[in-house]
Parts: sequence; C-alpha cells; structure tokens
Amino acid sequence: MGEILQPRQAPGSCCAPGRAASGTSETAGTAAAPASGEAPAAARSEAARGEAAWSEAESGRMVRLPGGSFLMGTDEAAGFPDDGEGPVREVWVDPFEIDAYAVSNRRFAAFVEDTGYVTDAERFGWSYVYAGFVTAEHRKRSRRPADTPWWCGVPGATWREPEGPGSGIDDRWDHPVVHVSWADAAAFCEWAGGGLRLPTEAEWEYAARGGLSQARYPWGDELTPGGEHRCNIWQGRFPFKNTGEDGYLGTAPVDAFEPNGFGLYNVAGNVWEWCADWFSPDWHVTGPRRNPAGPPRGEARVIRGGSYMCHESYCNRYRVAARSRNTPDSSGGNMGFRCARSLTPATR
Repeated sequence: MGEILQPRQAPGSCCAPGRAASGTSETAGTAAAPASGEAPAAARSEAARGEAAWSEAESGRMVRLPGGSFLMGTDEAAGFPDDGEGPVREVWVDPFEIDAYAVSNRRFAAFVEDTGYVTDAERFGWSYVYAGFVTAEHRKRSRRPADTPWWCGVPGATWREPEGPGSGIDDRWDHPVVHVSWADAAAFCEWAGGGLRLPTEAEWEYAARGGLSQARYPWGDELTPGGEHRCNIWQGRFPFKNTGEDGYLGTAPVDAFEPNGFGLYNVAGNVWEWCADWFSPDWHVTGPRRNPAGPPRGEARVIRGGSYMCHESYCNRYRVAARSRNTPDSSGGNMGFRCARSLTPATR
C-alpha cells in the first residue's frame, strides 16, 4: 500500500500560517494597503483580452458529479489524528458541480477589474511568502512566525505580486491565484454568480477521491507510481532545499499533472484550497452524515489538498483525507480555492 508511515503529532497550520502567527493582525511591515483594487495596466490589458482568448484552464470548467455515499476520512497511521481526519465514516452528498481547476490568476484578475475588489492581503498590507522566494531586502523587513520561520510576512505581497513588490504574474496567468483569504474566495464566488460558492469539506473530499474508496491519494496508494510524479509538492530537504523533481519549485499551472477519475486537477499539492466549513477536530464525530456542512461557528475555516510546501518529513497533508485550517482573513503564497455549485432537480 505504498510507503509505511508512522503516527505523528500535528504541527498545526505549518504549511499555511495565520495572520496572528506574525505577532500582529495588522501590517507586518511598512507597506500601505492600496486605496483601490485597480489592477496595473498589464493586468488590465490581459484580463481585457476576453474569455474567447483564454485557455480552458485559465477560464475554468465545472465537472458535474452525481453525489451519493462515500467513505470520508481515514484511520491510517500516515495521518494526523489531532486534525480530526478520522474516524472513517459513511457520508452522503447530493449532486453538485465543482471546478475542474483551481481558480486561475486570469479569472481572479477579471473579478478585480470588474469590481475594484481589494483583497485582505492588500488591505492588511502584507501576506506570507516562502523565505526562499524573497529578496534579502524583503526578508529583513518581514516578520516570521516563531514556529515556522521559513515563512515571511512580506509587505506588499499580493495576488498580483506574489513574492512581493517587483514580482509579477505575467508568466503565470494559468497558475492558481494565491494570497487570497477565505473572505476573498467567497467574494469571488458571489461575483461569479450562478449559485457558485465554496465547496463543503465533504464535497471537496468526495470530488478529490475521484471515485476511489479510501485510497491515500487521488490516483491510488503510491505517491510516485513507477517513479512518476503526480502532484506538486516538496522534494529534497525541507525547508532548506527543494530539488523540484516534479518540475516546479512554486506553483504549477492549474492543469499540471493528470486529473483524477472525476476530471479534477491538482487536488493534491500545488495550493491549499479553502472550503466553506468552519474547522473543528471533532464536530464530525457526532455530526450529520448527510450533506454535512461543518459546525455553525468557529475561529478558522477548513483548507484542503496541501501545497507545494508539503513534505513527508514534516507535513504530508497532500493526502486526500488530510485537513487543516486557517483564519478567514489569512493568506499566503500557497493558498487558493476552487468553486462549487449545488444542482437542483431541474439541473441534474
């Protein structure tokens, strides 16, 4: 069944620190939040090309899923019991649609251009970036979480400038948008209309499993079957050296690697994805089994899928049953989302 992994203690939101971890809920540097969400001229011109010129990965496509019952969670030793990955339980989800791809930079640019939306990262004036991507100047100006010092709270890091001022996305329009909070993702869904919303955690796992029952990954139980990399995660010595054997050091295009059995791309690794649910390590133990939507309140929202920052030696949360959390205003260079939509009897 693949590599043998031992039980472990959860290191918390190691791959996606929250804003409070920086020691402040305001700015981590001196950069001021912009007065408006107006995109730079290059971003405006790219977004204005029109969807006819976009690739499918850039513009997005939804996959219709029949729903039904599936076995959610895991009890295997590879997991983090303190995260509430178990127990394995039979859960039912109604039919729904979900994005085949995470929302791309191009889709998000169109949203910002249309609305002037200002993200939480822009409003706070900073967001988390992996230290290895940050210039020496920005590292000096950035606060770091004590438990995860490989993250820098970089002043001016936003979805448009993912590594801080001077960086850009001109060659990453088909990459997942990052530095978006839960609130930003929910605002995008509301703007997109058509009943779009963030997926529930149960919907996300059902879709990510791709029709496989209790497999460790969306494609099976081997991380690299036949030596083939199937997802964008860390290779090498974490957090010091990423060898990039899977072809990427940071984000990959939203259509990188083969899709799972349902046609979803990158539901393991690449970027964490926000879910609608509030996080609880135990609410689901006695919670409803039909269309569970999480507890009615909480302090953090569920994130799923892991990211390019995940490595087995520290955090193997790229497994399909793995779960983590972050506060709704938090953001970082490895956090994105995809949208879902309920299907009514008339649209099924």
